[in-house]
Amino acid sequence: MAKKVQKQKVNPKLYMKNNWQLYAMLVVPVVYMVLFNYKPMLGVVVAFKKFNIFQGIWNSPWVGFANFNEVFSSRDFWSALKNTLILNLGDLIIGFPIPIFLAIFLNELRSSAVRKTTQTLLYLPNFLSWVIISGIVTQLLSASGLVNNILNAMGIDSVAFLSNSGIWRFVYWFAGVWQGAGYSLIVYLAALMATDASLGEAAYIDGATRLQRIWHVTLPQISSTITVLLIMQIGKVVNISFDRPYMMGNTLVKDAADVISTYVYSVGLAAGRFDFATAVGLFQTVVGVIMVLSANAVIKKMGQEGIM
Repeated sequence: MAKKVQKQKVNPKLYMKNNWQLYAMLVVPVVYMVLFNYKPMLGVVVAFKKFNIFQGIWNSPWVGFANFNEVFSSRDFWSALKNTLILNLGDLIIGFPIPIFLAIFLNELRSSAVRKTTQTLLYLPNFLSWVIISGIVTQLLSASGLVNNILNAMGIDSVAFLSNSGIWRFVYWFAGVWQGAGYSLIVYLAALMATDASLGEAAYIDGATRLQRIWHVTLPQISSTITVLLIMQIGKVVNISFDRPYMMGNTLVKDAADVISTYVYSVGLAAGRFDFATAVGLFQTVVGVIMVLSANAVIKKMGQEGIM
């Protein structure tokens, strides 16, 4: 019988003497995580209290689920939730596939100079804030903007890009694609760099066309990256940033631009209702976790690799 290999005992004092520098380097990030990521989570109790800024978090009276009852009984909340879902689902349907197409297109280009130049131009909008982007959109698509002036010169009536709710949503989605596609593009290009080129060459020898090689060879090799980003995107379906809808919206499209983040700002923070705002934020977090777990379970049942 083979002899059992005995594990060599490690002397804790000697181990720490040789590796204390590594643990010392961990002190700063651990302290940062505790102070700025975990400690603020204690403030979630505000959602269950009648918060008084003078009494503080812990001395404010408990009200249980009264804040949640107020949230769910508000018609404006359900309208904001509906708009949030519409805008986020539009971002998912329109904005999620485009970086994949762009990455595959750039990966198929033979000229490295053209590829690098195009990649740089696509990534540059990611550095622009939504204040600047909304200003550009307004200058281009307002009633007296460049696009409508060109349409009028061609004898075509002006289009209400920023005052019609239905058209405004498409402007919102495509502005998001223009601003954020470059960032996701880099992720997919990095995944494509790690693919096995010999598989594509073998498919080419077997007579596969370029589209067939992309569909049956390239896409399956980056499917894990696509599924991870898809799961993370689905988890944000009820979470929406404040600056983008706030800066791009206006009173004429309030029925489409009033989302949860702007609703929390106007009803919760601007009015000093921090308990109300916390209740809405906790609702978004819980739904987001449920969506991530559900999407991960569905992806795994489909045979793909999830995030956990």
